[in-house]
Order: sequence, then structure tokens, then C-alpha cells
Amino acid sequence: MIRRILSIAGKPGLYKLVSQGKNMLIVESLSTGKRTPAYAHDKVISLNDVSIYTQGEDMPLSEVFDKIAKANNSQPVDLKKFSDASAMRAYFGEVLPEFDPERVYNNNIKTVFTWYNQLIAAGVTKFKDDEIKEDDAAETAEKADKAE
Repeated sequence: MIRRILSIAGKPGLYKLVSQGKNMLIVESLSTGKRTPAYAHDKVISLNDVSIYTQGEDMPLSEVFDKIAKANNSQPVDLKKFSDASAMRAYFGEVLPEFDPERVYNNNIKTVFTWYNQLIAAGVTKFKDDEIKEDDAAETAEKADKAE
């Protein structure tokens, strides 16, 4: 499911990919459910393509979300509880101790927490690859049914 969740530069929130048209995508806002087009000139990024710098190899965002969910019992992160950026950074360090503090900035951390909260609010609770494989299997079955 996370590979169908998109971030579009210049537009607030996250979007779910609904369909593709010629030179555009049809996306649906996770918060409002409103469908809008995203054109070829828009900078569209799938959350599946985003990763966080760590001391070793980069960690996919789906794994980071999974760690945040485990730390919060699948509840949203209360961003208001952080008195300042250093408190937010310290909490992120508890959730993901191997993150690279020199290459991960405070606004990156806030964005990760904000995206996580939006996904939880939209009812997305599984972020790992097993869900992606199920989506692929469903799409393959659907295409096979249409071909028959």
C-alpha cells in the first residue's frame, strides 16, 4: 500500500494513486478524499522510494514507519509534546538509533512524523513489503480476469 501513497511538491498532505491518464496521475487526498490530477510537471514522489540516512545502509521509509508504529503502539506521534527540535530529534533517536544525525535534518524528522500521522489517520497500519506483494498479486489477478 505504501508504494501507492504519494507526496506532491507544492500540495499539502499525502495522496493515494487512483489511476493514470495521459501525462497525468489521478490522485486522492488521504485527508479529504478529494480527487485531483497531478500533471507530468509536478514533482511526485512515492513514499516507497524515500529512505532515511543511517550509519550503515539507507533505511526504507516503510521500515522507519514500522519502528515508529511499534514505539507508539500504532498511535499517532504527538508533535506538540516536543518542546523544541532537539527533543524531537532525541525521540527520533530512540525510535531509530542508527539514523545519521549529520545528514538527517530536523525538518526531515518532522516530515516523517507528519507523514506517519497522516497514514495512521487514513487507516494505514501496515507499512512492510508483505502488503506490497499482496497488492501486486491482486493486480495480477485483476489483469488476468480482464484478459479472459
